[in-house]
Amino acid sequence: MDHHPSAAAPLTRVEQIMQAIRDRIAARILKPGARLPSIRGFAAAQGVSKSTVVEAYDRLVADGTIGSRRGSGFFVSGPLPPLTLAKIGPKLDRAIDPLWVSRQSLEAGDRMLKPGCGWLPSSWMPQEALRRAMRALARRRHSLYLTDYGEPRGLAPLRQFLSRRLAEQGIEAPPDQILLTDSGTQAIDLICRFLIEPGDTVLVDDPCYFNFLAMLRAHRARTVSVPYTRSGPEMESFARVLAEHRPRLYITNSALHNPTGATLSPANAHRLLKLAEAHGLTIIEDGIFMDFEREPGQRLAAFDGLERVIHIGSFSKTLSAALRSGFIAARPEWIDGLIDMKLATSFGSDPFSAEAVFAVLSDGFYRKHVEGLNRRLAQAMGETLERLKALGLEPWLEPKGGMFLWMKLPGGLDSADVARRALAESIVLAPGNVFSPTRSAGNYMRFNVAQSRSQRLFTVLEKALVSSR
Repeated sequence: MDHHPSAAAPLTRVEQIMQAIRDRIAARILKPGARLPSIRGFAAAQGVSKSTVVEAYDRLVADGTIGSRRGSGFFVSGPLPPLTLAKIGPKLDRAIDPLWVSRQSLEAGDRMLKPGCGWLPSSWMPQEALRRAMRALARRRHSLYLTDYGEPRGLAPLRQFLSRRLAEQGIEAPPDQILLTDSGTQAIDLICRFLIEPGDTVLVDDPCYFNFLAMLRAHRARTVSVPYTRSGPEMESFARVLAEHRPRLYITNSALHNPTGATLSPANAHRLLKLAEAHGLTIIEDGIFMDFEREPGQRLAAFDGLERVIHIGSFSKTLSAALRSGFIAARPEWIDGLIDMKLATSFGSDPFSAEAVFAVLSDGFYRKHVEGLNRRLAQAMGETLERLKALGLEPWLEPKGGMFLWMKLPGGLDSADVARRALAESIVLAPGNVFSPTRSAGNYMRFNVAQSRSQRLFTVLEKALVSSR
């Protein structure tokens, strides 16, 4: 069954006038310095009121597209940016590195399919609940969150809610041991700033979430890796790397590992924590996908009691990527240091996002919403898996929930080559080596099943597979 995103909202009359002028400028019909039609003349030509044209011109002046001269009218601002092919369509010449999927997905236009991205379609997100929350916030008489900095730890009611929610996962984290962040990515960034110096060694899984690699590169850390298995890191390799390289940190997903969808086993969780204690290793446990588990899995922070495990999460995958809201749960003295680091780098929290997220989480809606998401994901998982198998791809495993399939391409094909061919057809895929520190996953590809509902994906993928042989 194809998934068709909802059509964009129709433009208002003011926006139509603005777009008509921008189109003329882009087409070089109106050049820098050219005088725009008079308000009266343009209103008559377009069949709209003069007030509509006045508002459109005012908004174009505000964004710098045009300028006004007293007594002379409105003129196109300049100079125009050069018209280059590089700004049209996907960037086929970009190197396939840890940020390749992120850049291609975020820069993709509406017409592009994004089975390689890491988020759900916007139509799956609770848009009405978010609007309801924002309307409720707008009606409040006291609205400091619209104008003031947030408190350093973040909104207290949201931290209390998170404390109760983590307790359901077996993680004892009082509200004072929770720090709100703008995202899960900011959480990892703050922890890296706090705990490591340039040149320190950090351990990751192979494969792992590609943004872990990009983040560590930005911090000038030395990255080492261990192979990831269907039950967690390969423990003999894990023990050997700890002994040989003495890493300061280990960053991992224990719930629905990204990109493989694997789940950490209890035996591996216990052995991992014993090795971490013996070697003085701190663990960052990224639990961003835990709401997608059909059955709750192992939580390293629950076994460890936040002694050497730092647990992070966010709601960007289940509520909204636009409302930037994440969190860190850690031991008290680390929270104090992380607050100072947060103040030094971003000064405060985002109180508006925190208030909006708390409003949605606290009205009883969220659990039903997540249950609905998981039903849709289970259906999409089954359908996508069968269609990929029909093209000759093999699953590394069949995950117990979540949105990702880690698939092996047939015949030893290079997933980067297949991804480039698909990109030329306006489809963003996620080739395996963007996830692999050792670049040993060239025959694999990650698929987001929620973004893989269109027949066009499988038509183009089949063509790309044939062309890459």
